[in-house]
Amino acid sequence: MDTNEVNYKNEPIILDSRMGIEMENSEWESAIAYSSKVKAVNSWCDNLIQQGVVLENKEQQWKPVYGERSLVNEAYHGAVISFLKDDKSNYKMDIEVRVFNEGVAFRYIFPMHPDALFNSITEDKTEYTVPEGTKAWCARWAQAPYKELAISDWETAATYERALTLHLPSGKWAALTDADTDNWCLTNFVRSETKVNTIATNMYSRTDMVTPYATPWKIILLAETAGELLENNDIVLNLNSSCEIADTNWIKPGKIMRSTVLGTQEAMECIDFCEQHNMQYILFDWKWYGPAFDYASDATKVIPEIDMRKVVAYGKSKNIGVWLYVNHHALEKQASELFPTLEEWGIAGVKFGFVQFKTHRWATWVHDLVKLAARYHLMVNIHDEFRPSGFSRTYPNLLTQEGICGNEEFPDATHNTILPFTRMINGAADYTICYYDKRLKTTHAHQLAASVIFYSPLMTLFWYDRPSFYSGEKEVEFFETLPTVFDDTKVISGEPGKSAIIARRSADEWFVGGITNNKGSDETVKLNFLEKGKEYLARIYTDGDVDIKSKTSVRCTYVRIDSSQTLHFKLKPSGGVAIHILPLLKSEWGKYTKYKGRTI
Repeated sequence: MDTNEVNYKNEPIILDSRMGIEMENSEWESAIAYSSKVKAVNSWCDNLIQQGVVLENKEQQWKPVYGERSLVNEAYHGAVISFLKDDKSNYKMDIEVRVFNEGVAFRYIFPMHPDALFNSITEDKTEYTVPEGTKAWCARWAQAPYKELAISDWETAATYERALTLHLPSGKWAALTDADTDNWCLTNFVRSETKVNTIATNMYSRTDMVTPYATPWKIILLAETAGELLENNDIVLNLNSSCEIADTNWIKPGKIMRSTVLGTQEAMECIDFCEQHNMQYILFDWKWYGPAFDYASDATKVIPEIDMRKVVAYGKSKNIGVWLYVNHHALEKQASELFPTLEEWGIAGVKFGFVQFKTHRWATWVHDLVKLAARYHLMVNIHDEFRPSGFSRTYPNLLTQEGICGNEEFPDATHNTILPFTRMINGAADYTICYYDKRLKTTHAHQLAASVIFYSPLMTLFWYDRPSFYSGEKEVEFFETLPTVFDDTKVISGEPGKSAIIARRSADEWFVGGITNNKGSDETVKLNFLEKGKEYLARIYTDGDVDIKSKTSVRCTYVRIDSSQTLHFKLKPSGGVAIHILPLLKSEWGKYTKYKGRTI
């Protein structure tokens, strides 16, 4: 089955490409004496005959429980194109297409079969032929490093992660990703073995389905700049179902610190630190209930070093919640027993660790676990290779997930500049911000900025740190004032491998993060996103020199600004800048020097 090309502003982005799926139902057809009704064809879609088209238009705004913006626009022109098999099998398939300003999405729908035939999907035939010279930012797995490669340079049979960001020879940008994946297997991308400049779809496993059902949405994001791809990522949420949780008041985003030592006293010290620095949660990581990779471990039993009830009670007295890491083994073995137990203990959330999710079986299992957690008022953070596809719209107790090569693996600054325009298109990422660890390959200002760049409703700070590492560094006030959800988000500038500058608004305050690559760069921030005619205070945190006597060497600069100005920065190699912008009363103008355009 072929489809016309996808154009963006009169330019072909996806050339004429194949669509369709492959199904193998012969065993079931034989079992119910159905084989005689099915015509033999080379590929399952070969004898589909178009039956009709139903058009649809939609334009609305909806309010998420939390997000990168407080209102989400959803507007598209859509069509459902119906097909019927040209035999006596009564097999039907629809293709649903939605055209947004941000891009194109489509999926395959299989209506109810009158004779209850089961479907076994063995292959996704969808392909994307791109103009010669197109390059893709490729990662082999969710926490892998990235390479910019022409399609012809992809490794044979190697699979590459979604979102797959494409830079076209004309300068325009596109990204291939998906949405609504909770009842499907993992799909990634491979190079076509037979067609040049063509990206094919790879299903991790066979997927057995009962009609009616639909495949995940396939998304082609289109943009003039790499930053627009990230700004337009609400398309992923728009292609998922509305919230299924009636009362969401218990779902509370916030900042979290890991207790790196598993002990009652150490946890209480972390709670005190969180209270002092406007953080909302602590985490007990793996081994709080014994060997995490052993099915014999019982996650309803706490190791002797931790008095869990005492820690939870102490946290409640300080308005600090407790999260617990639980590995796949315990989740598989005892989730139905464990989750009500954790609710009874007063636990705020569960961090799923090393969960399987790639096959159809495990994908439905892990999403069903999120639903089960919601029943017991538990928020969720899924770690390791799992990447989002918008399920947090439907079950917003899933606050965040890893699926990113973050600070646990100490990536360099250039890698960090790639992530906003690739991985972050999918949705929130728990990057695990570090601050004091000597293994970091970036500056401290870069780490401050990363807390804005990498959106996560549950923001992990001080991942490898302890309360005793803090020595009164003034710039920590940026973490203290930073929210984790926002009313608006703007990508100021950036490109993979070079730099990224992102501004996020909460009420009438703005938080700006800017990061550069390993070489450093000169960057500007136009302040035209601020309200005209108002004066603001900009608290600016940059990498200082030896004249800054703190162990982090972060320079704190406070200047008066307005929307007509442009800030200038010379970012050091592997460096960054973080800015907190807040309205300034006229009576306070005299306290601060007006910014004069100098490079900071």
